[in-house]
Amino acid sequence: MRAVVLREFGPPAELVAAEVASPAPGPGQALVEVEIANITFVDTQLRAGRAPNPAMAPTLPAILGSGVGGVVAAAGDGVDGSLISSRVVASTGRGGYAERVAVDAAALVPVPEGLGLSEAVALLADGRTALSLIRAAPIRAGDTVLVPAAAGGVGSLLVQLAAAAGARVVAAAGGGHKQEFVRDLGATKAVDYSQPDWAERVRAETGGVDLAFDGVGGAIGLAAFELVRDGGRFSAFGMASGAFVRIPQGEAERRGITVIRGAPITPEDSRALQRQALADAVAGRLRPVIGQRFPLERAADAHAAIEARVTIGKTLLVVRAPRERS
Repeated sequence: MRAVVLREFGPPAELVAAEVASPAPGPGQALVEVEIANITFVDTQLRAGRAPNPAMAPTLPAILGSGVGGVVAAAGDGVDGSLISSRVVASTGRGGYAERVAVDAAALVPVPEGLGLSEAVALLADGRTALSLIRAAPIRAGDTVLVPAAAGGVGSLLVQLAAAAGARVVAAAGGGHKQEFVRDLGATKAVDYSQPDWAERVRAETGGVDLAFDGVGGAIGLAAFELVRDGGRFSAFGMASGAFVRIPQGEAERRGITVIRGAPITPEDSRALQRQALADAVAGRLRPVIGQRFPLERAADAHAAIEARVTIGKTLLVVRAPRERS
């Protein structure tokens, strides 16, 4: 089968399509014929050899890709054969940039009628993340909520969820076209955070925010923290800048700011959040934004686009043409 293989850590060009052995489902596993593969920012960090956590670093050679959508082609021992031919999405951990992948059957999440596989895969990781963040930092009607990287996969969902909860959403994104995009998602105000005075402008117009979500870290994350009003909330969950936010010691306590950091969730809870995200999409409560699709052979181009900050919403790999539905 065709897969994208990483043999050395480095730039996007290290991702090369090649023929590899096809996996077989073991006991408790299902074989999925992949149509759409998820790409995350973390994938680009793993490829470059900059894993956010050393335990996440892959052993080379590796096939990246932590989530897929496709059709169940075979079932291993102990797996219900009725799953065969069903449309599913699944978190894989590794191996998603490939035409076939064997996954634990328990990880399969059925794709509901009325939802495309691309949309389901776009919500697989980002929908789960956004919903868990909102659950951990519930939004009250009338809150002013700051969302940096608002034009990204998770950010675009946070904008929608916060706006639906009755918040005044301040969306920070890079470039004029991204600002227009986040306004269309429900943001009350959009600001270009590639400009050095972006935080001062937000403070001048809002007086500060009640809640800030930070998936960027670094200097932008610190600026977001400083915009939180005394007694507010700060949700830190990512490091797209390459480094987690560093809050001065004692500053959060001095200002009465509650800092919320991501906590591990169980596989069962993760799948429940994934199912909720898909259901919300079918019901029209959540719109996954797919900004760009790349064929499997161009996985390197997809990584380069993400790193260049030119993408909007979710970036997906199209592994094979979707099957016709009877």
